[in-house]
Amino acid sequence: MRALDLARAQMGLSLAFHIVFAAVGVALPLLMAIADFLHLRTGDPDYRTLSRRLAKGTGIQFAVGAVSGTVLSFELGLLWPGFMARFGHLVGLPFSLEGFAFFTEAIFLGIYLYGRDRVRPTLHLLAGVAVAVSGAASAFFVTLVNAFMNGPGGLDPVHAMFSPSWLPQTLHVLIASYQATAFAMVGIHAALLLRAPASTLHRKALGIALPVACVTSVIQPLAGDLSARHVATHQPAKLAAMEGHFRTEASAPLRIGGLPDPERRRTRFALEIPGGLSLLAFGDRHHPVQGLDAVPRADWPPVIRTHLAFQAMVGAGTAMAAVALLTVFLALRRRLYGRRHLLALVAASPLGLVALEAGWMVTEWGRQPWVVRGLLRTADAVTPFPHLGPGFFTFTLVYLFLGAVVLVLLFGQIRSEGAAHGT
Repeated sequence: MRALDLARAQMGLSLAFHIVFAAVGVALPLLMAIADFLHLRTGDPDYRTLSRRLAKGTGIQFAVGAVSGTVLSFELGLLWPGFMARFGHLVGLPFSLEGFAFFTEAIFLGIYLYGRDRVRPTLHLLAGVAVAVSGAASAFFVTLVNAFMNGPGGLDPVHAMFSPSWLPQTLHVLIASYQATAFAMVGIHAALLLRAPASTLHRKALGIALPVACVTSVIQPLAGDLSARHVATHQPAKLAAMEGHFRTEASAPLRIGGLPDPERRRTRFALEIPGGLSLLAFGDRHHPVQGLDAVPRADWPPVIRTHLAFQAMVGAGTAMAAVALLTVFLALRRRLYGRRHLLALVAASPLGLVALEAGWMVTEWGRQPWVVRGLLRTADAVTPFPHLGPGFFTFTLVYLFLGAVVLVLLFGQIRSEGAAHGT
C-alpha cells in the first residue's frame, strides 16, 4: 500500500474507534446527572444505584477515550505534517480550548467518582453537571476543527474556528452523541427488563434514557436537514456524492438506495422521487442541483462509499425516529414496555452507533480529495516517510486490545447488575 493509503487507513481506524468513546463521554454524564438529580429529589435508592453504575461506565469510557484521543493528536503531527505546518496556527485555538474542557471534565469526574458521601449531595450533583457540560464542550471544540476542514472561512484563528459550517455540524454531532448513547442504554435495560419484568431499577433506567432517545430521534432529522441544506450550498460536490447525483439538473430526484456507477455516471437500482432532492436541498422542487459533472473528475469524492454511508446513516436515523414515534404512541395509550416494544428497543439499540459511524464516514469521504476543502489536498499533506505499515498494524492491535478490554469491563458491569436484580 502507498504511504497515503496507509496514513488514511490509520487515521480512519483511529477516528472510527475514538468517536464511539467520545460520543459516550458526551452523553453518559448527562444520564448520570439526571439519575443523581432524581435520587436527590425523591430519595429513591434505585436512582442512586443507577447514578453509581453510570458513573463507573463514564469512568471506563473516559479512560479509554483519553488514550485514543492522545493517539489521534500524535497522528495529526506524524501522519499529516503538511496540514499542521500550514494550518496548525489556525486549529490550535479550538484544540487548546478542547484541552481545557478535557481537563475540566477530568477534575470534576474525579470529584464525582470519589466525592460521593464525602461532599454535600448538591455539590456532588453539580460536579456531575460540570462533567456533562465540559464533555459536551470538548466535543464542540473538536468538531469546530472538522467544520473548518470541510468549509474554511477566514484565515485567522477566530474566523477559522467559526467557519460557515460550524453551527450545523456541531449541532448534528452533539445530537447524534446523545442519541447513540441513549439508544445503547435503552437496549441494555430493555434486554434486562425482558429477563426480569418486575425489576423497578430497569424501568427507572428506561424512564431516564428513553425520553432522551425519543427527543433526539425527533429533532435529529431537523438538524440533519439544516446540515444538508448547508452542504448543498457550500459543498455541492459532497452533496452530489452523497446522493449519487451525476448530472446537473432542475427538479433533481431524491434517490433512496441504489448503487452509483461512476463510469456510466448513473445510480442503478435506486427508488427515485421526482424533484425530491431539489425540494429538500433548496425548498423548491424545480431548483437546479449541481451534479458531479460540474466538478473535475480528479476532485470527485469516492462516490460509492460516500453514497452507501449516507444511505446507512439516513436509514438508521429513520428507523430510530420510527421507534421513537412508536414509543410516544404507546406512552399515550399507557402500554409501554410490552414484550414487543422491549424487543423493538433492543433491536434499535445499535442503530445510533451505526448512524454515528456512517455519518463521520460521509463527512470525511465526502471532503476528499481535500484535507482542507479547496486549499490543501490530502496527498500534499501526508508525511513523506514511506514505512507506515508497521505503525498501522501495531495501532490496529492496540485498538483491538482496548476494545476487548472495554467490552469485558462493560459486560462484567451488566452481568453484575443483572445478578443484583435477580436476572
